[in-house]
Amino acid sequence: MTTDLRLNWLIAVAILGWLVYLLAPVLTPFVAAALLAYIGDPLADRLQGFKMPRTLAVVAVFVLTFLVLALLVLLVGPLIRSQVSAFLEALPDIVIRVEQVWLPRLMDILEIEAGEDVGIGPFLSRYSDMAGTWGTKVLVGVSKSGGALAAAVLSLFLIPILTFYLLRDWDSIMSHIGALIPSRQRAVVVQLATETDEVLGAFLRGQLMVMFALAVIYSTGLAISGVQFAVAIGVVSGLVSFVPYLGFVFGIMLALLTVALEPKLWQLVGVFATFSIAQLIEGSVLTPKLVGDRIGLHPVIVIFAVAAGGQLFGFFGILLALPAAAVLSVLVRFAYHSYLKEHPEIVVDQIDG
Repeated sequence: MTTDLRLNWLIAVAILGWLVYLLAPVLTPFVAAALLAYIGDPLADRLQGFKMPRTLAVVAVFVLTFLVLALLVLLVGPLIRSQVSAFLEALPDIVIRVEQVWLPRLMDILEIEAGEDVGIGPFLSRYSDMAGTWGTKVLVGVSKSGGALAAAVLSLFLIPILTFYLLRDWDSIMSHIGALIPSRQRAVVVQLATETDEVLGAFLRGQLMVMFALAVIYSTGLAISGVQFAVAIGVVSGLVSFVPYLGFVFGIMLALLTVALEPKLWQLVGVFATFSIAQLIEGSVLTPKLVGDRIGLHPVIVIFAVAAGGQLFGFFGILLALPAAAVLSVLVRFAYHSYLKEHPEIVVDQIDG
């Protein structure tokens, strides 16, 4: 009977996964809205504690979120926009500097003879036909994916609406889902839900704090080193740091490109020192203290989760991949410990070995 029950569960999970894969474009705004509602529910509950109606509490959460985002845009937006525009204006000079100064030096170090076909310009002229073919294919692909683009725009408008209704009825939805759980499995499900809530909440709060801290460290260090566009590079590097080492690699490449325009030894040392110190602080202090070791996601698993989320759900899949992986880690640990309880001889063999 137990084997048949497990087989039925496996079949149900397989069918559910297949449906999720087929409906991925449709489910994306609903999943994103559910995550946002989950994040905003604790604040709405606290506002309800002050005798505020649920709908009014949800409206207050939306207004507060909008004000915070607007304040960030007003304070940081102009600075980042000016630095990004200045960086784009300086990019041709950076490319020329790399081609005329750094490329010959690199060829001398590698003992490569210079020729007429060496450099960015000859490379582009040689492969211009290929680039044109690729560009045509890209344009054709974009024109064919107009429906996908329209769906993405529609999702952006749907997410706030769905989030409002889910957040307003969150407690009612959770209570109805809880009522569907059989009484015999209720204790296990409640335990898993509680542990998942703790892990997911700690992960989301900690990851946001880590991203903010890294953005501050990168921006401050690059500014002290005298690197142009320090704030823009630091903020972008901090935002993409939710993928392990991506912020480090992306930021250091942008900083080195900027420094290449007017190469100075102390600026190069400052760039490497900034990102090395930030990586050390993230690995030894920020991630263990803010995110916590109990999540236990290996960097390889994190990278795979982000890639799989992007393949299935696009951009929002990338954002939702890590929370989903954190929840899945709780379920996997529970299944592992349950298996060991049912097969105690394995633990004995491990101890004897």
